[in-house]
Amino acid sequence: MNSVSSDKPLVSIVMGSDSDLEKMSEAAEVLEEFDIPFEITISSAHRSPERTMEYAHGATDRGVHVIIAGAGRAAHLAGVIAAHTTLPVIGVPIDGGPLNGVDALYATVQMPPGIPVGTMAIGSGGARNAGLFAVQILALKFPELGEKLDAYKVKLSDGVAEKAERLAEVGYKNY
Repeated sequence: MNSVSSDKPLVSIVMGSDSDLEKMSEAAEVLEEFDIPFEITISSAHRSPERTMEYAHGATDRGVHVIIAGAGRAAHLAGVIAAHTTLPVIGVPIDGGPLNGVDALYATVQMPPGIPVGTMAIGSGGARNAGLFAVQILALKFPELGEKLDAYKVKLSDGVAEKAERLAEVGYKNY
């Protein structure tokens, strides 16, 4: 059985700008919750294309298994990275700018055939789901992560039941 503990990052989080950190930190929090080692950096598909290419080419040698890439506006960060690696790339469109992230969504989700990018929702919820999706991918190799995911889903379900009970306690009809 493979063990998740590693001195190398298993997931890499990359964002196009430091202004994306607030949203992308959601992915990092998930990885921390599941005790998954990760790295985090900034690289721009447009402002630092060589850095982005080198980052993507070197990811496997750094021990990375999954890349989470977040960028706003019409940035193509996830797609550029996916073009330079065979690792799974999860794209997170960052909200902001005049189109509130819709341009980032289109830039991330509309990849040409042959260069897949798994695309999450716009913003911090998408970043959180990107972290969880990375955990699901890693669970294929590290079975203990599957067990942690099962416990996580039970906790989510229990939380819904608790909220429903609180509604009943304040007088709302509940089933």
